[in-house]
Amino acid sequence: MKLKNLHALITGGSQGLGKAIAECFLREGANIVLCARNEKDLSATRDELAKKFPGQKVAAKICDVANESQVNELVAFALRELRTLDALVLNAGIYGPMGPTESVPLDEWRRAIDINLFGVLLPCRAVIPHFKKAGRGKIVVLSGGGATNPLPNISAYAASKAAVVRLMETLAEELKAFQVDVNAIAPGALATRLVDEVLAAGPDKVGAAFFEKNKGWKEKGAVPLELGANLAVYLASAESNGITGKLISAQWDPWKDLQTHRDELAKSDIYCLRRIVPEDRGKKWN
Repeated sequence: MKLKNLHALITGGSQGLGKAIAECFLREGANIVLCARNEKDLSATRDELAKKFPGQKVAAKICDVANESQVNELVAFALRELRTLDALVLNAGIYGPMGPTESVPLDEWRRAIDINLFGVLLPCRAVIPHFKKAGRGKIVVLSGGGATNPLPNISAYAASKAAVVRLMETLAEELKAFQVDVNAIAPGALATRLVDEVLAAGPDKVGAAFFEKNKGWKEKGAVPLELGANLAVYLASAESNGITGKLISAQWDPWKDLQTHRDELAKSDIYCLRRIVPEDRGKKWN
């Protein structure tokens, strides 16, 4: 088992990809603490997973990851339940308001930033001192298409996910000396509640092309949740030690053997957010 006796905190773990990650972690031998905002869903998931994996610790606590005091209480709870933490998986996130940027409610736009960006920053701030003291740790951030491509009419999500990736890259540099690896996952198009939200919003708000994409994912299937979950397992395992500061696509990148390129990755900007200049495209403009 890749994660035997590993202790992990997973945010947004009550449904969708977060639940799939939790199940994969347990299957690989980990003990986990889950959090989410919906107490009913969270309790149901905890009970289901505890029954399925009776030999391992499955605990849960409601938490709004955008609330600093709640996050600090969550991390304290996780340390009491698990006695230590080896991995932090930051999955909680929302699309936020949909529609032209100049017309969507500003409070909803800010709320998306709070959950998607501060919901990564605050748990990191709470857990990093523990990782530094231990001299090891794994932080896995769930990103998405908004980090690398414009998403018209879903601007809060796009902006927050790009910010999250740059935060990940920055933390990776800060924590290298402490053997803490920090990476992000692009899980691909998933048929989760976010697809339902896009379909409910309709083509007038999200744009006809994006609406049709989501309709296709809903009707014909999308990227399996297990693909992103298995990449999260890989990034939390000892197999990926030393791979840090990377945004990795679960669907398109050869991550199962990424450790064979560890030295090359450490010396390059492969799988990073970077500015493209004319010379990168074979052009000379001055």
